[in-house]
Amino acid sequence: MSRNPEVLWAQRSDKVYLTVALPDAKDISVKCEPQGKFSFSARGVQGESFDLSLELYGAIVPEGCKTKVGLRNILCSIQKKQKGWWKRLLKSEEKPAPYIKVDWNKWCDEDEEESSSDLASENDDAAYVGQDDESSDDEGMLYLPDLEKARGN
Repeated sequence: MSRNPEVLWAQRSDKVYLTVALPDAKDISVKCEPQGKFSFSARGVQGESFDLSLELYGAIVPEGCKTKVGLRNILCSIQKKQKGWWKRLLKSEEKPAPYIKVDWNKWCDEDEEESSSDLASENDDAAYVGQDDESSDDEGMLYLPDLEKARGN
């Protein structure tokens, strides 16, 4: 039996970003089809099967779809066929499944896109700045010496 992984999404006028939360995934397969079908499959840590198939709101460019595998998640950048803002992620007007959520860390409103640091302008990897999952969780924290040893107690 297969399960659905948690998926976070955000968009820009030219791309959709999907983050599949699946730590230490193996045998990852991502497929993008022109009519807007996105398919994902992988194996979890204990060998369990995860599958996901989404009918996206609009058409996409399969050659413009990129995937970056991290330790905790899989980041997918999907190029829209036509530039513009989608009303929602999925073609269906039904409420999305509970495992599909908005990625508020990457979210950008239409009127904010021009003023933001345009994630895709310099290169496609710019969308993943700060999302490098191979770094430690406490990277960037200040080193504080052990106060007990510093006092000589």
